[in-house]
Amino acid sequence: MSKKNNLATRRRQHEFDLQREKKAKEERAKKLQAKKSKMKIDGSDKKKKGSSFKVGKKKVKTKLSALAKAKATQAMEVDK
Repeated sequence: MSKKNNLATRRRQHEFDLQREKKAKEERAKKLQAKKSKMKIDGSDKKKKGSSFKVGKKKVKTKLSALAKAKATQAMEVDK
């Protein structure tokens, strides 16, 4: 009987292959779980949409900051 066809060798190789597949499957599951938990906690995977757009070379903001809102309301009161 040849060395490759030896029953003990084939059995050991088969066991090794099963172990390797099981280990790889566990690693993939662990990575997927880590990715899911990161998405729950972090939320950094979602891309935020900007609240500004470009006109020429300047950026134009579409949302006012709190300070800008306060200044705008103050200016409105002065105009009245």
